Amino acid sequence: MFPTPPPNLPPDPVTPVPLPPAHKIALLSGGGLATLLAALSMLGPFSIDAYLPAFPNIQATLGASAIEVQQTITAYMLAFAVMVLWHGALSDAFGRRNVILAALVVFAVGTFGCAASHSVHYLWVFRIMQGVSAGAGVVVGRAIIRDLYSGASAARLLSLVTMIFSIAPAIAPVLGGWIVKLFDWRAIFLALLAYTIALGVFCYKHLPETVPPDQRQPFNPRFLARSYRAIFSSPLFHMKAGVTSLNFAGLFLFIAAAPVMLPVHLGLGPDQYGWLFIPCVSGIFLGALAANRIAGKMSFARQIGIGFGFQLAAASANVLYHAVLPPALPWTVLPMFFYTFGTSIIAPGATLLALDLFPHIRGTVASCQSFAATLLAALVAGVIAPFLSHSVLWLAIGQLGFALGALALWLMSRYYRRMLSRHPGA
Repeated sequence: MFPTPPPNLPPDPVTPVPLPPAHKIALLSGGGLATLLAALSMLGPFSIDAYLPAFPNIQATLGASAIEVQQTITAYMLAFAVMVLWHGALSDAFGRRNVILAALVVFAVGTFGCAASHSVHYLWVFRIMQGVSAGAGVVVGRAIIRDLYSGASAARLLSLVTMIFSIAPAIAPVLGGWIVKLFDWRAIFLALLAYTIALGVFCYKHLPETVPPDQRQPFNPRFLARSYRAIFSSPLFHMKAGVTSLNFAGLFLFIAAAPVMLPVHLGLGPDQYGWLFIPCVSGIFLGALAANRIAGKMSFARQIGIGFGFQLAAASANVLYHAVLPPALPWTVLPMFFYTFGTSIIAPGATLLALDLFPHIRGTVASCQSFAATLLAALVAGVIAPFLSHSVLWLAIGQLGFALGALALWLMSRYYRRMLSRHPGA
């Protein structure tokens, strides 16, 4: 079993990327790489947010119940959570580029199957196929960034990816609403298929390989078991991964409840989902921009503390408002801007601190991070959001609970690191 590294690890040196043949791959600048990795990460929100406004249309077309259509999210999220645990390990063994290209092929097949589904049960199957492949971009993208950069440089690039990526949750439900209004729900998946094909061609031409064959880890049961056991037995990993997972769950609670909250509690139509998603994404974008600007100018601990200040203030204000007044625009959705602003300030530092716990298997660590976040998001979509969506007040209380849980884990991780520094043998 790998020992948990001591606190205050020095940053790893930048790993040189072997130059591929010039006729096959044109290397990208830092900004170009960030844009490509963000585009890969967008597959997830496009897969979830774009078809939310089409739920009534899917229900009518396929003769399904509301809960059967809702469970298409749960099927996707559970498949995403299971497979995301392996994307990083596969990329450690077979290369980052190969895993992403293979995942894009599988995702394209699943997306075409969704568009062609003639029953909700077939839709479940092809949503599972989307789920097992959509997470490769997120997981492997983090590993690629950490392969190439360290410290403040890695934090800046990670926040830049977040800034570009944040466009997807804003435009996905709006585009989905207009598409379903002009055509039908199948056209949403066909548009996603076209995006996937274009992305696959671009990745084939420009995505570099950052793990040369002589640096790859063996893909065998014993090594994988040791790797996963070392990660999941590390208290610090659970604390740091828990911070980002709980913060995302607080946001995803409102996203998963949107098909009920927006039409029922706020009286909005399928083409008005921007009322929720635009404040959320604006906060993500501006929070990532702030994180990009302050990277290297203060410690990760201080940056994360500032993020929690915004996040807790927003969640508390949301609870207080709905404890006194009924849901109304813009007050019901305005706190989401400040909540996601704080989340985006927290995310780069918390993510990199977790990746650096096991620098020799960063891909596997990135997989475990995403697995924890996705498993919790699936629980939110399938159980917590349906249970709380009868009341915006209860949704706000749930979000505050997630934020407080994340803060508790962050404080515990700092205490635990100080304890390790005083007692290294522990």
